[in-house]
Amino acid sequence: MNVQVIEKNGQIEWAVIPYDEYQEMLDAMEMLADIRAYDEAKAAIQAGEELIPSEIVYALLDGENPVRVWREYRGVALADLAGRAGISLFDLAQIEAGKQQPATDILAQLAEILRVEPVDLVETSTADTVL
Repeated sequence: MNVQVIEKNGQIEWAVIPYDEYQEMLDAMEMLADIRAYDEAKAAIQAGEELIPSEIVYALLDGENPVRVWREYRGVALADLAGRAGISLFDLAQIEAGKQQPATDILAQLAEILRVEPVDLVETSTADTVL
C-alpha cells in the first residue's frame, strides 16, 4: 500500500492513499460487514428465530389483512381462531375484512395464538370500528 503521511505539530494528522487502494479498502470493509451480518443471521436462526417465507412477506407488503395472512400461514381455521380468541366468527371475519379493528386485549390474544407480536397484526390503514 502506497501511503503518504501528513503531520501537524509533529503528530500524524492524515494518511493519504491512492484512490484505487481506497476503493479496495472500502470493498473489503463492505465484504466484512456482509460476513458479519451473515454470521449474525445464521446464529439467530440456530437460536430459533423463525424464517418467514417470501409469500407471507409479500402478502403483508401488498396490504393483505395481517390476521388472515398469519392465520392461513399457521394453518388455523377461522372458526378455531375465533373460538380460541373468545370472539364470534362474525367478528373475526369482520377483522379479517378490515371492517373492524380488534381491541387491545383481543389483539394480544390473536397474536399469542398466531405466535406473532401484536404489532404484526395491526393494519396500516385505520379501521371503521373497534370490538
